[in-house]
Amino acid sequence: MSRLFSPLTLRATTFKNRIFVAPMCQYSCRDGLPTDWHLVHLGSRAVGGAALVIAEATAVSPEGRISPYDCGLWSDAHKEAFRRITTFIKAQACVPGIQLAHAGRKAATDAPWKGGTPLSDAAGGWLPLAPSPLPFDEKSRTPREMTLADIERVVADFEAAADRALSAGFEVLELHMAHGYLLHEFLSPLANRRDDAFGGDLDRRIKLPLTIAERVRARWPMELPLFVRISCTDWADGGWDLAQSIYFCQRLKALGVDLIDCSSAALVPYAKIPAGPGFQVPFAAAIRNESGIATGAVGLITQAAQAEQIVATEQADAVLLARELLRDPYWPLHAARTLRADIPWPVQYHRAKN
Repeated sequence: MSRLFSPLTLRATTFKNRIFVAPMCQYSCRDGLPTDWHLVHLGSRAVGGAALVIAEATAVSPEGRISPYDCGLWSDAHKEAFRRITTFIKAQACVPGIQLAHAGRKAATDAPWKGGTPLSDAAGGWLPLAPSPLPFDEKSRTPREMTLADIERVVADFEAAADRALSAGFEVLELHMAHGYLLHEFLSPLANRRDDAFGGDLDRRIKLPLTIAERVRARWPMELPLFVRISCTDWADGGWDLAQSIYFCQRLKALGVDLIDCSSAALVPYAKIPAGPGFQVPFAAAIRNESGIATGAVGLITQAAQAEQIVATEQADAVLLARELLRDPYWPLHAARTLRADIPWPVQYHRAKN
């Protein structure tokens, strides 16, 4: 039997297999509202056989968007716009999830196909917020250092967005603490130079991310899973690393987090990343073994046998696919055939199954 196509239960939620759709920004919203594009993009991956579809990094406030074209969940209008998407995903025997995020110093940039450059106020941008007034790179605006009031407001924004996510029909919540966005910026000494309760040594740098995880877990129903995505290393000297990640994940587990989505990098532009097939899988394995928490492996996982080996050898509990599912939304159906796993197809597609 294929381990990749065996069920996984976290709390009261059972995922029909171990293939999850990673959150992928589409830069196709209007005022933070998902559109028909999101319905088709997310819905087609649910039709394609994935067990969990996670909607893209969704900002908890307008200034928390990576770009003016990102999803948001800061109002009831956004909640209502997501409902038809979650309804469709559930109809495919798939679990709908959403990633809540704040872009921090990497906010207010243009869409990638427009260059991804920082936007001025006149061009529709805004002044980013960050733990310290350190720009991401020489082209970026210098962010405003967050006050204690700003920090408490961000915590409250995550809480409110979690409430709206539940009302919108989502059944998995993921907190984005990776890829150089706000919560990763607080974690890493390369971006956090504060000298108050939220900066300095490791326990102070993890304080805000832990506070958000604790406050969101208290609002999110106990029967539903809570995930956290982290960058397990900055791939840069003096930065966040695997040892700190293991300690942080032990603390997250104690707060009721159910799975760590193990990515890496994107905090600084000069990181030296040894990218290759499955290059981040060892992080998922180390955190799973050392922190005792379920993990998801992500990054250049493209082949069915590769994904099967990762979960069969217990390096991770699930795999999260991103670009491979952009290339082929039906990758899970094709992987099942490769691994000789007999899984249900949508009835509308039965005539193509054999």
